[in-house]
Amino acid sequence: MTGLRLSTRLRFGVAALLVAVGAAASLATAPDLPERMVTTWNGAGEPTGTLSRTVGMWLVPGLGAALLGLFAVLPRIDPLGENVAAFRVHYDRFVVVFTAFLTAVHLAVLAFNLGYPVDVTTLAVAGSAALFYYVGTVLPHVEPNWFLGVRTPWTLSDDAVWDRTHALGARLFKLSALIAVVGLFSGEYAVYFLVGPALATAAITVAYSYVLYARGERETDAGDEVGRTAK
Repeated sequence: MTGLRLSTRLRFGVAALLVAVGAAASLATAPDLPERMVTTWNGAGEPTGTLSRTVGMWLVPGLGAALLGLFAVLPRIDPLGENVAAFRVHYDRFVVVFTAFLTAVHLAVLAFNLGYPVDVTTLAVAGSAALFYYVGTVLPHVEPNWFLGVRTPWTLSDDAVWDRTHALGARLFKLSALIAVVGLFSGEYAVYFLVGPALATAAITVAYSYVLYARGERETDAGDEVGRTAK
């Protein structure tokens, strides 16, 4: 257990370092950033919105720090925290990967606002695709808990439903990642190749968990009926 806590601290230390890199980059580039920073783009990579320099340079580092704190607290307050401990290595690695994604996007935003020809939309879509694929590799290891994974009333009520739903979710997230990569060659429609499969994955896994649970309930009721008839 001591070794696990040490590994967790090390990985969270790496994530904290990534957040610090983003914050340091903001400080270093602040004098050269415009008063209004571009922070949103459309599918074609054209700027669509701005924020003040102060908000723009601190939004993502602040969000990263807040999420890192949340990720640290969740396993401690989860009523099924012992299950989180069973896949804690995968959990910690996801925290590092997710923080790296946020930092990469933040650095790209800073670079764009400094005048460098950075395609932030393409970077964000490609990074999201990589994140989706990684989620697909993590989901089969996630044990029942209240905060992580495909949490529906039916997965939380039946461990078998949880396992089968997460197995399907893993395949769908990997497929979504591959579709998003293909979408990178579609120009301004790339975002739709990312968002569409993600929404479909969410809808399918929720529906699938319900169908599995309902089927299990019917089989249980049928078995009870047979038992009563036999008596």
